[in-house]
Amino acid sequence: MKNETFPVRLRTFFTDLLFPRRCPVCGDIVLPKGELICPGCVKKLSFVKQPVCKKCGKEITSAEREYCLDCTKHKRSFDYGRALLNYNDTAKKSMADIKYRNRREYLDFYAEAVCLRYGKLLMRLGADALVPVPVHPSRRRQRGFNQAEVFADRIGERLGIPVCSGMLVRRKKTAPQKQLNPKERLHNLEEAFAAGAVPEGVTRVILVDDIYTTGSTMEACARALLRAGVKNVYFIAICIGRGQ
Repeated sequence: MKNETFPVRLRTFFTDLLFPRRCPVCGDIVLPKGELICPGCVKKLSFVKQPVCKKCGKEITSAEREYCLDCTKHKRSFDYGRALLNYNDTAKKSMADIKYRNRREYLDFYAEAVCLRYGKLLMRLGADALVPVPVHPSRRRQRGFNQAEVFADRIGERLGIPVCSGMLVRRKKTAPQKQLNPKERLHNLEEAFAAGAVPEGVTRVILVDDIYTTGSTMEACARALLRAGVKNVYFIAICIGRGQ
């Protein structure tokens, strides 16, 4: 289990001295100093608002409905999950900058925002560990990091929940998902993920990822963990696609 003890704010202070923090939205140096995002740029992010699907947390159009169309049509093995932002163009660019331009510092803001909004909920779950969704080893070597793992580490630091990065492994690269229907996507991903070492006593976990779209990735990961003996699987993500 991973649980860094170096104080978050102290580490951030020294990092900012050497490398001025850049805004996760505009990419410029954040002012005033000490903030994690430009005050004006926060307004460009689309935070998820109620009503939301009771299973995946996507925004839905009517409070009279309980679930989004995807969760109505497809069985979910995870208990439920929540996300911070709607996956609009602004969020899409920010996520791409993290993954492809090594802007992992942006994850400090997203982790802090998640903890401010959902921290009490996450703690009430009584989870034994945060489990980041893994990337394929070749992709990790190319990027130098797994954004979901860094995000999980930042949340774990703030909430005091251990991070178990070895509980899921990515066995193979998946074929492009865009042309596949939901059933084909899930089959594609089920072959890609497998449970690794599940520590003794770990029965309730929170999956952590950057983006939730159709739910196929979370479903495949949840199934792998449940087969390995985990009893309850929840998730937290930075971004989520729009519901209906």
